[in-house]
Amino acid sequence: MLGITSTEKKSKCLFTTCTIPLSIDEKQPPAKKKPFSTILAHPFSHTVDLILSEEMYDLIHTHLNGDNVTLQYSRVFMSLSDILLGDFFNQYIKEGNVLMVSEGHPGVDNTFTLSNGILRLELDRATYERCGLVGTPIESGARKHTKSRYVIELNLRLPSMLHGKKGFERIVWACKNVLNHSLTWLFYDFDKGKDEKECPIMKHHPFERTVKVDCLRMKGIATPPLTNPHVPEDEVYVEQLYEWLGLVSLDSPRICINDGIDPYLSRYQVPDFQDDHEVDGRTNLMSKDLVRLRWHGLIPTDFILSLLLLTMQSVDEEWMALNVSCFGSKSYTILGTGSQEMMLWECP
Repeated sequence: MLGITSTEKKSKCLFTTCTIPLSIDEKQPPAKKKPFSTILAHPFSHTVDLILSEEMYDLIHTHLNGDNVTLQYSRVFMSLSDILLGDFFNQYIKEGNVLMVSEGHPGVDNTFTLSNGILRLELDRATYERCGLVGTPIESGARKHTKSRYVIELNLRLPSMLHGKKGFERIVWACKNVLNHSLTWLFYDFDKGKDEKECPIMKHHPFERTVKVDCLRMKGIATPPLTNPHVPEDEVYVEQLYEWLGLVSLDSPRICINDGIDPYLSRYQVPDFQDDHEVDGRTNLMSKDLVRLRWHGLIPTDFILSLLLLTMQSVDEEWMALNVSCFGSKSYTILGTGSQEMMLWECP
């Protein structure tokens, strides 16, 4: 694993090479192995980019269209106490499974998330002290002028989480008397398919949102060799490849094979990763037509996993890349190189 650091922003990016099994059960992928563990560790994602060559996209586009790559989620106004009451609590938390994320900026505002029955509260110090709930301080990374913040994680699926139980009633009190503001939530039901009129969420008049794939075709892209590449233990190599994948996601003109930008404005060059790349004035770069597929909204992990597995099975002996941006300014990138080897960048 390589750690790529930036002293200016004090951020880091972790790079790992992964070896995936020859056969993977789509219903039970190896959750403890990367890159699957990385996907599962980030339940709240808002943008997913899948990058393929145009030839590969034309072969598998029928699998990347339709209901299997269309998502529906809701925007709803609720308070925390609404989650803990009646049919909503019983059907979506005790019996079912939903994904919820509140408005607000992590690290600045009081924010709340719900995933796999675990309610996570990130609070400032004043609000935390008023709640009367037990939590843990959030490490500030020795940054100066940073106010203390705390996180509280509550497993609402425990048998003790029932109305009438002392510990649960303490949570209900905190939600009714301290955390009692109405908030905008994004809501995703993993078990959606039942009669929506009978769903508890309908009492809160949700605004339905549909996430459809956006297909962008990019012509004449300067592309380095990506199929079964040799990966040296070199941070420069890793940084250059990660930068190129980011520019592809942005549809930057700097990666066009015929880009004529004045070097005074930009000196960026697409890397070819060859020490002796120039032969009779030629380079190892290829002009390729690429396709970027983008989904933007509340994206659950099972969708990302199914997308990765579908693409891995379909683009054998070819490369694919998956860029995922998560809530809270976190992101990760997966590059499949046409073999069992994959590359993974994580920006926590």
